[in-house]
Amino acid sequence: MVEPHVLVFPFPLQGHVTTMLRLADAISNAGLRLTFLNTDYNHALLDRFSASHHRLSRRPRFRFISIPDGLPEDNPRTMRNFVELEESLRTRSLEFYKKVLRDDGDGWPPVSCVLVDGLMPFAMDAAQELGIPAIVFRTISGACIWAYLCIPRLVEAAEFPFPEKADWDDPINCVPGMEGYLRRRDLPGFFRHTSAAGEKLIRIVGDVTADSLRARGGIILNTSEHLEGPILSHIRSLFPLTYAVGPLHALSASVTSFSASGSLWAEDRSAILWLDAQPDRSVVYVSFGSIAELSTAQFLEFWHGFVDSGHRFLWVLRPGLVAGWERAPPEVDRVKMVSWVPQEEVLRHRAVGCFLTHCGWNSTLESLVAGIPMVCWPLLADQQINSRLVGEVWRVGIDMKDIYSREAVERAVKAAMEGETAEALRRAAAEMAVEVGRSVEDGGCARLEFEKLIRDISALGSSGD
Repeated sequence: MVEPHVLVFPFPLQGHVTTMLRLADAISNAGLRLTFLNTDYNHALLDRFSASHHRLSRRPRFRFISIPDGLPEDNPRTMRNFVELEESLRTRSLEFYKKVLRDDGDGWPPVSCVLVDGLMPFAMDAAQELGIPAIVFRTISGACIWAYLCIPRLVEAAEFPFPEKADWDDPINCVPGMEGYLRRRDLPGFFRHTSAAGEKLIRIVGDVTADSLRARGGIILNTSEHLEGPILSHIRSLFPLTYAVGPLHALSASVTSFSASGSLWAEDRSAILWLDAQPDRSVVYVSFGSIAELSTAQFLEFWHGFVDSGHRFLWVLRPGLVAGWERAPPEVDRVKMVSWVPQEEVLRHRAVGCFLTHCGWNSTLESLVAGIPMVCWPLLADQQINSRLVGEVWRVGIDMKDIYSREAVERAVKAAMEGETAEALRRAAAEMAVEVGRSVEDGGCARLEFEKLIRDISALGSSGD
């Protein structure tokens, strides 16, 4: 019998590496031999900044290896140059990847299964051409995947392209399971492009999404029946072999007793010391994630809204967040600004009362698990839909998409921190945290899905399929 050997290959961006490292940790903890394949550039950052890298490196049946990404050292490697990064991986890194799949010369058994990021269908194809089953992992919400898959329906029903003077609050009726709450403004921002090039891009997104999910071994989603049950039913009508194993950071912590951090940046621990000195539920934690960029005008409106609200703020102001902004904002005693934080630890802190977030899927899930209400200001990709789930479906936050005036920021913060609305949000968030927590424990829906995934991966190895 061939020993199962799983290779995990994330797209080389912060949120993707973090989530797939959590998945890799949980799979390895279940007893499977595992290789985590990274780019040389990100491998060096993990080695420098990630505590999980050092912990997992000592695990006998877990190893990190890396391949070149083909880009010059000074390339920023951000979502802004996604096309360049993806093309380089697909053309310059592909042969290195295939060599690892064939035989990496390290004495390990051959790879029996590849878990590959859905942004890299070429990696899925390369594995399957070599006879290695591939399972695709998508880092975005199930709701966003389903909306992408429904693009042909939207076109056929003339709901898309949108008219030039569209009412963004008009409902979308051709995404089954989301008819009661999905509006035009809740679809990803590129749906708003009315040019021929914009329409072509959207059709490509739909096609690539569908193609990336046709992996022989199935698809893995970082969600659960409790969070997105109706949506999962629709996805499984097209792709029956869908494993809903999220929230992965909670599942990984539950099965390994560790919190897996895949940070590629230095985390400023002074944020925790500052929170320790603040009263309970008195701080608004602010982070727009690892990819977003704000204009100077947007930054200043948020700044004034925060100050005018009268509340305390812990704000992640990472390098590059504010385009063209080179000087520090004025000092205010109630505001602590840091470049990056251990976010899960921050959200669990007793001093945090709400999370003003871009609604990236990882951040959304981390807030749900911590039971922290959200104020949502989405920017791109699945964030628009995620913020609608938070505000309208789960009712654990306030959706303020498309608005960033200082008055709107002040109102939203006060609503999430003060009075009856804040109390209702806190109750709903606390109840959600309990249910989501149960889903990853023994017998919970996400844990059962994960156990099925482990059995199926093991069967792929033993059968040599």
